[in-house]
Amino acid sequence: MASVLQVGHQIVSNTDIIPLLIRYQLLPQLCRELVIDQAIASIECSAEEAEHALRQFYVAQRITNDAERQAWLTQTRISADQLQSLATRPIRIEKFKQANWSGKLESHFLSCKSQLNQVVYSLLRIAEFETAQELYFRLQAGEQTFADLARQYSQGPEAETGGLVGPVPITQPHPTISQQLARCQPGQLLPPMHIQPWFVILRLEKLISAQLDEPTRQKLLDNLFEAWVQEQLAQVQLSESLSELVPEPVSESLSFSPNHA
Repeated sequence: MASVLQVGHQIVSNTDIIPLLIRYQLLPQLCRELVIDQAIASIECSAEEAEHALRQFYVAQRITNDAERQAWLTQTRISADQLQSLATRPIRIEKFKQANWSGKLESHFLSCKSQLNQVVYSLLRIAEFETAQELYFRLQAGEQTFADLARQYSQGPEAETGGLVGPVPITQPHPTISQQLARCQPGQLLPPMHIQPWFVILRLEKLISAQLDEPTRQKLLDNLFEAWVQEQLAQVQLSESLSELVPEPVSESLSFSPNHA
């Protein structure tokens, strides 16, 4: 039983590592990183990409000279080759995403476009139904503006903005609010609805239709990659020799069979 680490008076042996990872709930993260490393193992970077990645890594770690670089390597127990792999890892992950899902983004975007739309809406929340009904009738008759009533009566943080919320993803509000906004036309005022513990009045101000621009493309790539990682983790098996260390069945393991999506 080899000693690999000493923290204060505690000696950690090589056989202690996995139980400790389980105890501190770090085994899932280890499994995740192993899945990703296996997936990108064959992906290479050009010399220019590697040099740029190293420069960015040094900036992030605040390493400004060779002495600081060597001190960092010594402290982290990382070799120069491992440093190169670590610094280029984000680039190789992005290449993996592009290789597997860039050709599927348009169809994926169309399938989930409604969930990517953004909305600007006015919200007024009141605890008593009678008050909410009265305010709704005032708005309907044009007697007062939504902003004035929200500042005076709304019982949430939206009172500070005159009831105005957004732009936010249409999936961000309470599910009932999201469903109602998805059916609305801009300018449409909705009567009070009960969303415990409030009575809520809504008006859709603006619907911002999602576009397949570069930020959206990156978001979709990230989502597809994350879904793939979760699928791989769901296939991981905990070996019988370690299962006794875990109170309930989990999906972590040390052996993988990642397959590209």
